[in-house]
Amino acid sequence: MPKIGLALGSGGARGFAHLGVLKILQHHSIPIDCIAGSSMGALVGCFYAFGHDVEQLIKLSIAFKRNHYLDFTIPKMGFIEGKRIKNMIDLFMHGKNLEDLNIPVCVMTTDLQTGERVEFTSGNIAKIVRASIAIPGIFTPEKINGRLLVDGGVVDKIPISTVRKMGADIVIGSDVAFVNKKAEITTIYDVIMQSLDIMQTEIGTARELESDLMIRPHVEEFSTRSFKNIDEMIKRGEEETLRKMPEIKRLISDYNEPTS
Repeated sequence: MPKIGLALGSGGARGFAHLGVLKILQHHSIPIDCIAGSSMGALVGCFYAFGHDVEQLIKLSIAFKRNHYLDFTIPKMGFIEGKRIKNMIDLFMHGKNLEDLNIPVCVMTTDLQTGERVEFTSGNIAKIVRASIAIPGIFTPEKINGRLLVDGGVVDKIPISTVRKMGADIVIGSDVAFVNKKAEITTIYDVIMQSLDIMQTEIGTARELESDLMIRPHVEEFSTRSFKNIDEMIKRGEEETLRKMPEIKRLISDYNEPTS
């Protein structure tokens, strides 16, 4: 049986679609041996690797109210301080470290000063994931080991190469970042998020070629900051994964075929 790795990409609120992807993979008994995630992909990946039931995670996500977890601050390096969301992650992760998870997870972050990608496979989950979701200009950066860290999606939207490095034989990517050409741009948040989506479009195309299979849930119509359509975004993740399931099973079958 091949070792199957999952690369979960960044994409703001659209990242809830990753839950739909995971639900269908689990339903079809596709084993996930390792996960790498950027931003929202890191958050979902850690929750899944902890062992939380997917159906329960979906129910929790649909009930999510962002106002409960966002702590706005006087803008200096970001509008949101991020302590509330870090506490929420720590609560659900029981204060654990990455190395304690049931499935190996690598979380992608970006060093704001050097521009380097900084990958974590150990250390406090809440602190590291908080760094990976720190959208520049929105969340204040997170300081870890003297480094000022922000959203992993800045350097690697879908960390395919990281999953390969973790020893995966087959790499499945989940890409939820799109440029919404009909986006309503009325706030500074919209400007920042749309700019990031534009910058990452080309990177995403390259990543698709690196993966064995890319799942791209059709969530482009949803806003990256919309927490009103979570159930629909999850459903889009389910639909696209179901559509790709014959191809996923063929990849596994072909890998298991003995070579003459």
